[in-house]
Amino acid sequence: MKTYSIHLRRHGLDADRDIELVKEGFSWPAFFLTFLWALWHRLWLAAAAFFVAVVGLNLAVYKLSFDMISQTTLSLGLSLAIGYMSNDLRCRKLARLGFVLAGVASGEDSDHALHRYLESEPELAADLKL
Repeated sequence: MKTYSIHLRRHGLDADRDIELVKEGFSWPAFFLTFLWALWHRLWLAAAAFFVAVVGLNLAVYKLSFDMISQTTLSLGLSLAIGYMSNDLRCRKLARLGFVLAGVASGEDSDHALHRYLESEPELAADLKL
């Protein structure tokens, strides 16, 4: 089971626009795709920072002539850092957009987690335009 944080923006409660679920913990897509993942989630500043970090690391490794183990360790470390902080960056963006953290739910996927959350909040489920 995966754990998701539920973010709500209450000004109409359209299920497609006013509820966002963000998976808690490590993000494998961000680990492998770095700045492309950030672009997909419209995290423009983070995408630019990830791109600069990846290119900067590769240039530093090339100019300083590190051995293969050092290159791999540095690249892996950067990717791990991006994977761990990526979902937190999404939560911060949602907070800037007016979403509030409404709760946490677990499920096999985001739809299942949302369904479980709405079962525990029947008044919220009644307000939604589903």
